[in-house]
Amino acid sequence: MGNRLKELRESQNLTAGYVSTELGMNRNMVAAYERGERTPSLKTLVKLAQFYNTTTDYILGLTDNKWTQKKR
Repeated sequence: MGNRLKELRESQNLTAGYVSTELGMNRNMVAAYERGERTPSLKTLVKLAQFYNTTTDYILGLTDNKWTQKKR
């Protein structure tokens, strides 16, 4: 999960400090999630997915599809 969070952040050219400010969390916590040292709560996981415009399944490694699919 941590690698995916870091990849999402870096692919959007964002700093951990920016992400932490936008989501109202501590920068060290964002870094700990990215290093796999901490696991975000369900609420935080949803916030991260919404922020990065992806799915919780992608962040959790359950799918390789980064982007949400629209229903027809």
